[in-house]
Amino acid sequence: MMAPLLLIAAGGTGGHMFPAQALAEAMVARGWRVKLSTDARGARYAGGFPDAVKIEEVASATFARGGLAAKALVPLRIGGGVLSAMAAMRRDRPAVVVGFGGYPSIPALAAATILRLPRAIHEQNGVLGKVNRIFAPRVDVVACGVPLDGALHTGNPVRASVLERAGAPYIPPGDHPMNVLVIGGSQGARILSDVVPAAIAALPGDLRRNVRVAHQARAEDGARVTEAYANAGIVAEVQPFFADVPARLAEAQLVISRSGASSVADISIIGRPSILIPFAAAAGDHQTANARGLVAGNAAVLIPEAQLDVPALVGQMTAILTQPDAATQMARNALALGRPDATDRLVAVVEELRKT
Repeated sequence: MMAPLLLIAAGGTGGHMFPAQALAEAMVARGWRVKLSTDARGARYAGGFPDAVKIEEVASATFARGGLAAKALVPLRIGGGVLSAMAAMRRDRPAVVVGFGGYPSIPALAAATILRLPRAIHEQNGVLGKVNRIFAPRVDVVACGVPLDGALHTGNPVRASVLERAGAPYIPPGDHPMNVLVIGGSQGARILSDVVPAAIAALPGDLRRNVRVAHQARAEDGARVTEAYANAGIVAEVQPFFADVPARLAEAQLVISRSGASSVADISIIGRPSILIPFAAAAGDHQTANARGLVAGNAAVLIPEAQLDVPALVGQMTAILTQPDAATQMARNALALGRPDATDRLVAVVEELRKT
């Protein structure tokens, strides 16, 4: 007898793909067949999925990009993607379809709705995204990573590589080399590249000498960020994408980060003090909503993007890196807020849907 098939629909950014990857890992381990439905852009973030997961690229599009001509073609591209997804589902019928948001998830979710397959969505952020808002009334279960009215709070699934380092011992800051991890989500963040190197260069001399930086910057910003650290005599590694973020989190004394859902989840599962700078243009200001739990739990400091400048960041970094007891308590508080069983909760949703 053929194993049941889970179809995961996700794409756009690592924020959608990483929790999708976590569910894929868990379901493969339970003997399910798993397929990922995404577009070419989403497929770039699928390198960490288990080899057993079949990746099906379908056409999709968004009205948020391109000129008038490109936008006029959006309905046609999405329609073609839906037809392609329906044909694939008729050839190999999924037992359950789960969407993780992002416009590349539209074709598979729409096809599953038309074919009346058991289906769910998972919203990672503190505000429903556009695609998930469309499908929320049309699915059997709405699960969420951050508590939302009317949704099942599972927490945000994290990859196996994160769970392997859950609760890794925290080495408090002190008179020794200290690791500062700077992450702006899977696509980097220009404002962090503008402000963080200058702020680290402005730290008090004895503190600055001990700081070691790993900075995730956009490819187009990499050279100037590298030069800024070098000119300040700071040991820094600058890359457009770190494939080993869990290991770097485990080694960090401090994390400076956007507050994307996956970043917040990873920080809380491993348990590290953080300075969070929400992306001001995020839809519905969802990154501020994502950060609230860690900030309210005294595990993180929030600096709104409009207030982020060198003096503000220097002040917060100095306060954390010169108070080892307070930094250790922040790490403990972050760990207490993590949901390491989020993937198991979502697995339970999938298995319950299969019964229906």
